[in-house]
Amino acid sequence: MSFDRDVVVVGGCGHVGLPLGLAFADRGLQVALYDVNRSAVDEVASGRMPFEEAGTQEVLERVLPTRLTATADPTVVSSAENVVIVIGTPVDEHLNPDPNAVSSAIAELLPYLVDGQLLVLRSTLYPGTTSLVEETVARSGKQLEVSFCPERIAEGKAMIELYELPQIVSGRTEAVLDRSAKLFSNLASQMVRMAPEEAELAKLFTNTWRYIKFATANQLFMMATDFGLDYERIRQGLRLDYPRAADLPGAGFAAGPCLLKDTMQLAAFNNNNFVLGHAAMLVNEGLPLYVVSRLEMRHPLAEMTVGILGMAFKSESDDIRSSLSYKLRRILRFKAADVLCHDPYVRSDETLASLDEVLEASDILILAAPHKCYDDLKTELPVVDIWGIRGEGTLL
Repeated sequence: MSFDRDVVVVGGCGHVGLPLGLAFADRGLQVALYDVNRSAVDEVASGRMPFEEAGTQEVLERVLPTRLTATADPTVVSSAENVVIVIGTPVDEHLNPDPNAVSSAIAELLPYLVDGQLLVLRSTLYPGTTSLVEETVARSGKQLEVSFCPERIAEGKAMIELYELPQIVSGRTEAVLDRSAKLFSNLASQMVRMAPEEAELAKLFTNTWRYIKFATANQLFMMATDFGLDYERIRQGLRLDYPRAADLPGAGFAAGPCLLKDTMQLAAFNNNNFVLGHAAMLVNEGLPLYVVSRLEMRHPLAEMTVGILGMAFKSESDDIRSSLSYKLRRILRFKAADVLCHDPYVRSDETLASLDEVLEASDILILAAPHKCYDDLKTELPVVDIWGIRGEGTLL
């Protein structure tokens, strides 16, 4: 069967799908982005990025409308040889994963899928989800091939890492592996072939390892701080020309939509027998309260206005999903006289104040996200900088 397009990305106007679609289009493929978020679709179709991602705006302007289209019409799914599904496994408010969510979403797409397509699952999956999707497809009678090719990019680096990082491809047969490798060879030069279950665990292991590393750093930060010492000064000293400690991270809020969620998915997969993962959660999720508790020991917080600088979950980003800055704000609203917040990138939170307003009204500042614009901020106010970005130490 011949197709009008090379790729359609389902969930194509989000943080994972849109950079991927842009990269494929920039390499000459005909790409459609399908998304139920009509406002995001309208922004993309008009040539505007709906979120911050370095290097994407110029690519969007370059590929629209000749090689890229964005739509909320699901019939576009039928038009492409390769259908990339950017729908991950969600977790509920108790951090329990729903392993059936992805296969249920695929079932809703089945009326628009046609024989001969390669169905590529892209977002993080609970182990065994690829097999569930294969069963859903088999029951439908549709002749589709299914692959799981996990995304590996970090927000802010998508348009670099999509091309530079080895791409994991998986499939049940050599034919599926070959088709997946052919698709992603448009972007990456190196393919890593795995079975679907191996690829599912590889993705979870990656994010969990990062989360545990950050928890280690944050626990060491707390130890040093409680002992009256500067963690960052110790870290820089022990890493100097010493390769075995080069990967020790700095302290900071370990947040965002992936790390905690994927660590808890791995815990659930192992019957909640994951001491390291649960300990990492306690450390990382407890850091905002630790910071406030330390401040209470040194300042009359109940009489003070606290300014929080940076509400995104990471630097140079507008993404506030699962940001611990908001947990910090909730705690301080209970502990302090008032709390004001600023972020130069976040547009979705109307409660944020301008930087001048925060500096004028605050008695103390907390750097919650290490945006570069805060590095050399001129202020006489005390600044809590657990990240160490201002070069003034991290001692609380």
